[in-house]
Parts: sequence; C-alpha cells; structure tokens
Amino acid sequence: MFGAICVVISSRFGCRRPGVARRSLALIALVLAFTFGLGSDTRAAEEAALWRALATKGHFALMRHAIAPGGGDPPEFVLGDCRKQRNLSEEGRQQARRIGLRFRDNGIANARVFSSQWCRCLETAKLLGLGPVIEAPVLNSFFQKPERRNRQTRELEAWLADHALDAPLVLVTHQVNITAFTGVHPASGELVVIRRSKDGKTSVLGSIRTD
Repeated sequence: MFGAICVVISSRFGCRRPGVARRSLALIALVLAFTFGLGSDTRAAEEAALWRALATKGHFALMRHAIAPGGGDPPEFVLGDCRKQRNLSEEGRQQARRIGLRFRDNGIANARVFSSQWCRCLETAKLLGLGPVIEAPVLNSFFQKPERRNRQTRELEAWLADHALDAPLVLVTHQVNITAFTGVHPASGELVVIRRSKDGKTSVLGSIRTD
C-alpha cells in the first residue's frame, strides 16, 4: 500500500526523503487501511441486516436471474422452449447454487419461490434449492414489449397484495421488471430486499450483490 500511495503523492512529499515525509506517508497509509476496513465491515453489517429482514414478516426479495450471457432473447424465442431462449451459462448455474447456499447460511432454508416463465429464471429458481418453484406470468419479461411496463408493474403490485408475506418470499424475474418496480438496476443474481408496510406501500431496503 505504501508504494501505491508514494506514486500518488510523491510530487508533494517526495518518497525518497526521510523523516517527516515518510512518517506522513505511513500515517496516511494507516488511515486508508482503517477506512477501507471500516467500509468493508459496514457493508457486511448492512448485508446481514437485509438477510434478517428478508427472514421476517412483511418483506420479500425481487431477484434477477443468474448469469445468462447476452441480452434480450433471440428472434425465434418461444415460451416453454429453452432451445429458443437465452439461457444460463455454467457460470450462471454455479452462481445460482451459491446464492441458495447464502440463503441457508443466513437462516433461510425454505422460502416461497415464484418465477418468471422464462427458462433462465426457472432454472435459477430451482437451483436455489429453497423449495418448489411456482411459475408466475406476472414476473415475465417485457423487454421486447416495453409498452407493457406500467401495466405489468401495476399487476405485480396487485399480485403482491394477495400475499400475506408471513414467510420468506423470493420472486425470480428480469432486470427490466425489477427496475420498473424499484428503480434499482440489478446485476445478475442480485437480490433487492423490499418492505411492505401495513398500509400496503412498498419501500426498498437495499440490495445484496451475489457476484
């Protein structure tokens, strides 16, 4: 770390000069090391709080499917035919399994899991290993039909209103759906944790990166 700091601020302190300059550099290195360590601890604490929230009533997670190289779907896309869709890579399958392990490591061994009918979402949901996966058309992608954005988001809100949220709930879907609902642009496999208040309003607590 000292060498890196030396490169950045050598013009001011002079890295080859003994005495005060070197003591100043050592102090800066110590402060930076403490700051970065504290930042890491803070992120870990925030993530732990999100996992705890997800395990309690009134919370749920919107999850983007695991890694599926490319974007959108091929022109010959057919719902129910995985050969004509963009699918998970082997890296994506491994990522989905790791995410399932993280659920269990954080005290969530079982959850109600709903998924988009797209193959990459269904496979992600099944590889989590949290329980049976139920197909939910309301989670299907509208990437190719952006005019459906507002209507389908309202449909998702209405769909959620019919669920008590008295057990962990995970909804595996697509980036466009999650962004429309939360304003968050998730990475592959990212979990957006959401709270629903007693009046039915939802608010984003934060997200858990899983890459």
